[in-house]
Amino acid sequence: MATTSYHVPVLLEESLEQLDLKPGAVIVDGTLGGAGHAQAILERTAPDGVLIGLDVDPDAIREAGLRLGRFGDRVRLVQASFRRLADVARELELVAVDGVLLDLGVSSHQLDRPERGFRFSPGPESPLDMRMDRAGEGITAAGLLASLSAEELERVFSKYGELPGARRLARAIVEHRKLGPLATAKDLIDLIQGAGIGRGRQHNPATLVFQALRIAVNDELAALEEGLAAAIRILRPGGRLVVLTYHSLEDRIVKQTIRSAAKGCVCPPSFPVCRCGRKPSVRLATRRAVEPTAAEVEGNPRARSARLRAAIRLEAA
Repeated sequence: MATTSYHVPVLLEESLEQLDLKPGAVIVDGTLGGAGHAQAILERTAPDGVLIGLDVDPDAIREAGLRLGRFGDRVRLVQASFRRLADVARELELVAVDGVLLDLGVSSHQLDRPERGFRFSPGPESPLDMRMDRAGEGITAAGLLASLSAEELERVFSKYGELPGARRLARAIVEHRKLGPLATAKDLIDLIQGAGIGRGRQHNPATLVFQALRIAVNDELAALEEGLAAAIRILRPGGRLVVLTYHSLEDRIVKQTIRSAAKGCVCPPSFPVCRCGRKPSVRLATRRAVEPTAAEVEGNPRARSARLRAAIRLEAA
């Protein structure tokens, strides 16, 4: 039976508006998650719109299949990372699509299941896994903590978590390895507190540590860069790209990628005329990031950091 509370879609109405949905549209949801956005897209594109849903997490694919079953053959689900958008489009013989939605980050379902290890839960039952696809061969967060050098750990916490005290935490982890492994979320939380990371700060520093490890485990930023480029390529002229981010690293990549695609020319400012010949491939649909309303944040606190950016594919690209 489908789980109706699997995920509360963030910025739902704003996302649907930016996608400019019409009956018969072919839309790619590259981060299917709990299928909240997907269900609304299918309802808005009835009676013959098609949704291609991607997710690297097999649990998400299974739950989405149950939730979206009533839409029949209007739904095609593929277990794959959105970084493979171009490959999936080719395999499904899609020449071009009308819209692509990327809702980044971790779904409520993943956060609320201790065995996934995404949540900094004090209970001993939460292993440091953090892989989106647990059936894959990728290294877990515990594996990274056990194998990376102090310098490599510092780089992970600094680059992906922008963590004050990254060097101190990295050294504390390496020192702790002499006593035993960090296997659970509680182990890591205790170490963070013992090392005095974030002491006196308003926000829990574990948020940044867990974010950094999750990004490293799943190679999320490189996947985002590849996925954005692929999404722009598979859009038809006039097609819409809508991206929801949840931290500054993601938002920066989305902002820079869309603006670069809208600019076209990459010649140095010193060149009197363009020599690269690169043309704009999109135009901005949102000049600034769209943020959730106070009412939405009150109803769904996990929406508070969400930012939405959108672009429209150009004819001449």
